[in-house]
Amino acid sequence: MDVTGDDLLKMLTALNNQHRLRIVGMLSSERDYVSRLAVRLGMSRPLLHMHLARLEAAGLIEGSLELSPGGKAMKFFEVTPFALHLTPQTVAEAVKTLTDDRRGENDAEQ
Repeated sequence: MDVTGDDLLKMLTALNNQHRLRIVGMLSSERDYVSRLAVRLGMSRPLLHMHLARLEAAGLIEGSLELSPGGKAMKFFEVTPFALHLTPQTVAEAVKTLTDDRRGENDAEQ
């Protein structure tokens, strides 16, 4: 999988949080819906939604709406296939494709 510099930054930023790592870890074994995932993680649904949105924007998970047998809409999430092999060379190649030229600035999004 060829990853651009921008993609790599999104993925690493998304994974730079213990809650998001736990979410990916849980979803790696089975897909789950928001309410049950929130209980399993011991996290509020609004906070979980924020973390899920970050992971989804980075392309690490994907969500889909489904109807329960009772007609209630439920959003399920699952991990999307991804593999990162970080070496100095792969980072150097990714840097060549960066589109945001904020060299040296700290990324406030964590």
